[in-house]
Amino acid sequence: MPVHTPPIWSNPPSPASSPAWSRALRADLGQTDQGSVDRGHPMAAPGEPCTGLRAWNQTEQEPVAHRLLSLCFLRAAGSWAPPMYLCILGPIYLFYIHRHGRCYLRMSLLFKVKMVLGFALILLYTFNVAVPLWRIHQGMPQAPELLIHPTVWLTTMSFATILIHMERKKGVRTSGVLFGYWLLCCLLPAMDVAQQASAGSFHHDPLHHLATDLCLFLVVAEFMLSCLVDRPPFFSEDSQPVNPCPETEASFPSKTMFWWASGLLWSGYRKLLGPKDLWSLGRENSSEALVSQLEREWRRKCSVRLGHSKVFKSKRSGVGAPETEPFLQPERSQRGPLLRAIWRVFRSTFLLGTLSLVISDAFRFSVPKLFSLFLEFMGDQDAPAWTGWLLAVLMFLSACLQTLFEQQHMYRVKVLQMRLRTAIIGLVYRKVLVLSSGSRKSSAAADVMNLVSVDVQRLTESILYLNALWLPFIWIIICFVYLWQLLGPSAFTAIAVFLSLLPLNFFITKRRSYHQKEQMRQKDSRARLTSSVLRTVRTIKSHGWEQAFLERLLHIRGLELGALKTSTLLFSVSLVSFQVSTFLVALVVFAVHTLVAEDNAMDAEKAFVTLTVLSILNKAQAFLPFSVHCLVQARVSFDRLATFLCLEEVDPNGMDLSPSRCSSKDRISVHNGTFAWSQESPPCLHGINLAVPQGCLLAVVGPVGAGKSSLLSALLGELLKVEGSVSVEGSVAYVPQEAWVQNTSLVENVCFRQDLDLPWLQKVLEACALESDVASFPAGVHTPIGEQGMNLSGGQKQQLSLARAVYRKAAVYLLDDPLAALDAHVSQHVFKQVIGPSGLLQGTTRILVTHTLHILPQADRILVLDNGTIAEMGSYQDLLHRNGALVGLLDGARQPAGAHSEATSDDRGGFPGSGRPKHRPERPRPIESAPVKDSTASEAQAQPSLDDPKGTGLTAGEDSVQYGRVKATTYLSYLQAVGRPLCAYTLVLFLCQQAASFCQGYWLSLWADDPVVDGRQMHTALRGWVFGLLGCLQAIGLFASMAAVFLGGAQASGLLFQNLLWDIARSPIGFFERTPVGRLLNRFSKEMDTVDVDIPDKLRSLLIYAFGLLEVGLAVSMATPLAIVAIFPLTLLYAGFQSLYVATSCQLRRLESASYSSVCSHMTESFQGSLMVRAFRVQGPFTAQHHALMDENQRVSFPRLVADRWLAANLELLGNGLVFVATMCAVLSKAHLSAGLVGFSVSAALQVTQTLQWVVRSWTDLENSMVAVERAQDYAHIPKEAPWRLPTCAARPLWPSGGQIEFRDFGLRHRPELPLAVQGVSLKIHAGEKVGIVGRTGAGKSSLAWGLLRLQEAAEGGVWIDGVPITHVGLHTLRSRITIIPQDPVLFPGSLRMNLDLLQEHTDEGIWAALETVQLKAFVASLPGQLQYECPGQEDDLSVGQKQLLCLARALLRKTQILILDEATASVDPGTEMQMQAALEHWFSRCTVLLIAHRLPSVMDCARVLVMDEGQVTESGSPAQLLAQKGLFYRLAQESGLA
Repeated sequence: MPVHTPPIWSNPPSPASSPAWSRALRADLGQTDQGSVDRGHPMAAPGEPCTGLRAWNQTEQEPVAHRLLSLCFLRAAGSWAPPMYLCILGPIYLFYIHRHGRCYLRMSLLFKVKMVLGFALILLYTFNVAVPLWRIHQGMPQAPELLIHPTVWLTTMSFATILIHMERKKGVRTSGVLFGYWLLCCLLPAMDVAQQASAGSFHHDPLHHLATDLCLFLVVAEFMLSCLVDRPPFFSEDSQPVNPCPETEASFPSKTMFWWASGLLWSGYRKLLGPKDLWSLGRENSSEALVSQLEREWRRKCSVRLGHSKVFKSKRSGVGAPETEPFLQPERSQRGPLLRAIWRVFRSTFLLGTLSLVISDAFRFSVPKLFSLFLEFMGDQDAPAWTGWLLAVLMFLSACLQTLFEQQHMYRVKVLQMRLRTAIIGLVYRKVLVLSSGSRKSSAAADVMNLVSVDVQRLTESILYLNALWLPFIWIIICFVYLWQLLGPSAFTAIAVFLSLLPLNFFITKRRSYHQKEQMRQKDSRARLTSSVLRTVRTIKSHGWEQAFLERLLHIRGLELGALKTSTLLFSVSLVSFQVSTFLVALVVFAVHTLVAEDNAMDAEKAFVTLTVLSILNKAQAFLPFSVHCLVQARVSFDRLATFLCLEEVDPNGMDLSPSRCSSKDRISVHNGTFAWSQESPPCLHGINLAVPQGCLLAVVGPVGAGKSSLLSALLGELLKVEGSVSVEGSVAYVPQEAWVQNTSLVENVCFRQDLDLPWLQKVLEACALESDVASFPAGVHTPIGEQGMNLSGGQKQQLSLARAVYRKAAVYLLDDPLAALDAHVSQHVFKQVIGPSGLLQGTTRILVTHTLHILPQADRILVLDNGTIAEMGSYQDLLHRNGALVGLLDGARQPAGAHSEATSDDRGGFPGSGRPKHRPERPRPIESAPVKDSTASEAQAQPSLDDPKGTGLTAGEDSVQYGRVKATTYLSYLQAVGRPLCAYTLVLFLCQQAASFCQGYWLSLWADDPVVDGRQMHTALRGWVFGLLGCLQAIGLFASMAAVFLGGAQASGLLFQNLLWDIARSPIGFFERTPVGRLLNRFSKEMDTVDVDIPDKLRSLLIYAFGLLEVGLAVSMATPLAIVAIFPLTLLYAGFQSLYVATSCQLRRLESASYSSVCSHMTESFQGSLMVRAFRVQGPFTAQHHALMDENQRVSFPRLVADRWLAANLELLGNGLVFVATMCAVLSKAHLSAGLVGFSVSAALQVTQTLQWVVRSWTDLENSMVAVERAQDYAHIPKEAPWRLPTCAARPLWPSGGQIEFRDFGLRHRPELPLAVQGVSLKIHAGEKVGIVGRTGAGKSSLAWGLLRLQEAAEGGVWIDGVPITHVGLHTLRSRITIIPQDPVLFPGSLRMNLDLLQEHTDEGIWAALETVQLKAFVASLPGQLQYECPGQEDDLSVGQKQLLCLARALLRKTQILILDEATASVDPGTEMQMQAALEHWFSRCTVLLIAHRLPSVMDCARVLVMDEGQVTESGSPAQLLAQKGLFYRLAQESGLA
């Protein structure tokens, strides 16, 4: 009850006896002493007085609308709404700006005008208070309202003026609170002015009229000024970015409507967007701030949980970076601490968004009530027209406010999702840098890709559905109250039907969850196998195994799509139950109401308001299970993330960098050290006692599997220390056995995050024998190095890795056999200039693991390892005199392999066990040598490639970014993949179900207009039966149409995946050298996930909403033809908005995908090289680079989500305008419109807001998702290899029978634009001849072998095998008849038997025989599962030597006539090399053997040796002949100590 209503009004006095103050009060309320109004017109029109007191008499049985729409109530609301609004929000707002204030603003003209107007209002209301007080003082009675109302407004006006001043002091440039306050303040003066103008009483009280007019002017002026934004702060705390986000410069209305983003959308419509067009990222959205904040909270929560465990204490005494600290103790950690940390960091944004959603829902539920009042108005022929206009305006305003608050909720949630995504990915990245070896075995690079691409996405998307855990229940309660008011007890049946549908939906959700878990499991398997195939593609192609791996991948893909189809069919059932539940509930409710209720007539208000309420109830009922499903899915992803984040980490206590633990002369000290690769694995090193003094060169030797690389890993802190202590004094540099090369320039690879010192760099490159190679590169030291260093030879990569360590100027150097990949000359040069006593590293402490035994005399000390223990240690002469393990090794290198013991021991445990750091992104190991002297580098860098607005094609290695709209050919290719018959069938089904829906609504309007005879309607049963039949037909058609969409999507997805896989597999090897694997994996993971899930779902939404739009347009046009006049311009506006939005959105989508590819590439690059990152202590720079890449990605993600909100807000407002037009047309045509038809029309118009918006959104989302199809087809037009099979090959099943090889003027080049890498080679190799190929690094040895296998096609000349040109033979036929054993051994994910016999051509007995030949039978028999032992791929427990022997066993089983050994023995000790040579002599005695070697002793027993230099064969003959010629071979032999 308003304050100004005196209690005595319940029994009003007569006009004559009314006191003066009562007459004055009633005059202020617009009442007179003329008595009450006529009962036929209880509500006053605008400007008319409230002529009676019945509007406030609760005993009168009068419609609520009559009381709510009276001017008395509206004036009371206008009087008290602004003060109450400011009294509630003002203190909260003042406290907020006090806590979060910034630098003060300058006293601008805008501020001064605001303050002047504020003081003017204070003076005006002071006058309004003073006048009644003066009159009371003069003895004239005054109504309390005349004193209370101005006093309250005076107080709030003063408070508002204070807020204006405080906003300037705290740096607030635009205020939403004051914007709302001044808007509310406009209502009462506007009503007063309108009432006074209509009354024409200016001459009775001119002073009051002038005060009212002045008040309205001042308040409107304040409101207009609140729409502007003030000048920026005088002193800004933050530096001004280059292109700041315009949100900071936007006014409150612009922020509410997202108009501040219009500039970017217009730019994207007119031109191609570039980095300069994208806004700078605010500090609150930067990756570093978000990740640090979340990590800090997580550490705190875990510390509380674990009692402040020591796990968070730094063990590195100021030397290690913060990133080396573990996150939490894995044994006891679960998702709880992480979940609580996320809540604490992001709760304020989430709660503010939730508040916006609650306010939006309040306006959502006001619409059905206003709709009910409007239908009541349409049914009352005596109601004044202004009531209908007012209701139309109120419905429009309620819908607009719902839109604005809902879009603010969506905006805040989307920003929260973006921030959470960045923070979680940052945690994953930091975890990648500290993973232990055992953890890396269980998590391949592809698994990490799935985590950051799929699981993080699902987790962040679930934020949108968190409020669905409680809000739908509130909706249900409110809807039930509405239904009770409309239908009475019949409303119980609505709740009963909805509750009966819930178990079905929950059951479907549970089954879907099971199938989605199965789909994710198959997706992980596919991703892991795909990653393995892509990083071992050279080995696969050289063996002709593409078809076998394609079949494996397609089999896994088939299982994945099977689970997807089942899941989507269940989803279709669930969606149909959601869509038709409104019909089911309406049918039951109407049937019960017409059969049971006393007043059972079905009028328009009951029918269509019930449908409107049921549609809201249906959203609640549908939203709840769907949200539960999404949250369950998110929980699965969250568990996967939490499991990964809780994996075992590198033991921070494994190595002590404190110098206090070492004696004054010892740089390295190990005391009673026992080490293991993980807590579950047995120790690999036992009882290690080691002291290495300053400046000592310690050589570590031993047989394969002795633990040499494990010792270096222990010194790096990579092993789990079971007992003992390890101390290392000073900085450490590490050279792994297999080089890890970054996808960046050569100089950045060498400097490795250190400052550039050009003289020192030149000296290092010269010492590492890279000076001549660098001179041949097109850009010198700035030449980009491609993925995995594939444009470098194996020796060049190792030299680069060594140069990186030397440039470091460390105190301690750990060198894991860096000389193995180098030829004799380069090896001797590097040892002399770098490692040896007079090299650059003299004076530093060096531990050199080596198989090159002839350098041992130059070592200060020698350590011999055997079976994980130190067999002996001392100087070279001392160990010779002891006649112990070292002498046995030297003798074994000279003895036949039979005298060598079986390689059984344990250099086990993931990548460190063989000293192998992980190479390039996506590839745990680069296992193939790249073409020699291929100096063309990939253009791809780790930085996002946003600067290039033009797609560079796929030959440059950059991710393709196309611009503008998606081409029609992309849609056509997708529809062709679906199938034309299925497309036509789907469209017909959608048309049929929408026709049934329209007929159902129209039939209900006819039912509502049936005349009532004796309280009942005729034909009720017929109406009900037909209504039910139409609903059933719609349900059947809807299920069939959606199932067709989903099944067609699965079919198209399978075909597109198969085509993508085929395009990649058929690409030549040069394509893989230039294209980062991270980008290829992004196609197979993120883009294919979009094709699998998003495109069918967006297509379904588009078809449903588009056909629904046709129904709405037909319904509105049929009921109110005048609405067509408004529909046409609104359609044009919609089309304009859509065109403006789509061009920009598609560009942003593509740029986002391209920048995210850079994030993925850097993530996997760091995963592969995490050992190097930790060894060099560069976690900080790598983390900073990750933050920079994520920030670049967010610079695209943020404008994209803002553009989505801009579209939604503006389209919904236009849709609300159509509702307003429909209601106004109904008011104008009231005389000849039935209530049922109006209900049908307006209820359809109420749906048009969502329908029109979602048509555009669905189309836009579909076009954005179609970019994935576009990107999946990027590789369809690149050059392909020659055919794998040729029909002519079938006639030569036993080819080659002899193995004669003839090169005729053979030459090849690695790129069309490069000079020949091999030229003018003409020679004949006889069948059964063993030929050695030697030469310095880069001479073209490996290129000759790749040319023989046609991995690179001949540029001139050709090759003949047994008289047949190899160009006349299919690639698979050729490669399957030649066996190659590469330098780097390769194992694939799968069983050991599969690795040995991929094509399943041999029996177990034959496999065991091959293993026995390579001395691995006992070792394999000791493995769990033996031949069925599961190899994780490159993350296994086998040493490099054991893998090489397994590859030899695989070669033995192939039994081809031609064998190529490409540095196959470079990574094994001399004894193992002798063992391999003996096996080859036995199994390939009658085969043609090409032996490419750096070690000249390996070729001394060859019948002929080819000496290559600069791509040409310079010498050819037997070893004895070549030594006698004293040419290049003689010089190489001298360097190797053989001559």
